Amino acid sequence: MTQSSNRTALLLRAARPQTLPAGLVPVLVGTAVAHRSASANLLVGVVALASALFIQIGANYANDVFDAEKGADGPDRVGPVRAVAAGLVSASAMRAAMWSSFAIATLLGGILVWLAGWPVVAIGVASILAAIAYTGGPFPLGYHGLGDVFVMIFFGLVAVVGTVFVEVRDVTPLAWLAAVPIGALSTAILVVNNVRDRETDARVGKRTLAVRLGKRGGLVEQALLFVTAFACALATAWWLGSVWPLLPLVTIPWAFALWRALRDREGAPLNETLARTAQLLLVFGALYAAGIAVA
Repeated sequence: MTQSSNRTALLLRAARPQTLPAGLVPVLVGTAVAHRSASANLLVGVVALASALFIQIGANYANDVFDAEKGADGPDRVGPVRAVAAGLVSASAMRAAMWSSFAIATLLGGILVWLAGWPVVAIGVASILAAIAYTGGPFPLGYHGLGDVFVMIFFGLVAVVGTVFVEVRDVTPLAWLAAVPIGALSTAILVVNNVRDRETDARVGKRTLAVRLGKRGGLVEQALLFVTAFACALATAWWLGSVWPLLPLVTIPWAFALWRALRDREGAPLNETLARTAQLLLVFGALYAAGIAVA
């Protein structure tokens, strides 16, 4: 394998494909909500999906390089290998990949502005700035216990409601309701990550909620996030007067098993729990979107 192809493979791994459902599912659900309007533009939804994925990939690259520079991904890390901290990719190369991802997202955003209007600019700029500020800048959100709020807002409310807006040029009450469970389950992925890394994070001053509240606090937060997601599915069924939005309830045993795994595991075994939580988001989101579309 050539040096160039090896670096490409490392950058693809650093994009963290297992977490990309957090970028895919909000657009899927937002498109399902928009589908209920006769004016929905599915082409816009495809462009929005691509833009969202590149913003998330850029955020993952930013997290890789900024955490390495702050010492959060040291040799005692129990999570998956981080490219910059492990010396596999230089910080400059990771920064270049980060800015390239954001540049592609911006180009796609320009298409969305042309198709859906100037309010898209505010959504895009806020999303990119927040992705950088999560672990970078003078006040990194993830280091001050605000990472959970960031994920809830940008992977839930902004992503779902923003998708509905760009597809139908309007925001409906259903869009706000549908955004909550997706934001909750996206945050649940972060909770597993932060519970796993709470000891190493504490040593470098990364004060996540798991560091501040301990594992018991993380378990309570995770339970609340799961309950919120399933309660929203019930509320959506009531709102639409249909049983179809109840489809995600079949994943309740899966969510309970993940909560028990978070309770019983420590360290590296939680890597599997994190991947399975991302898979739960994907399955829940697909069933929820299907339920909304056919209700």
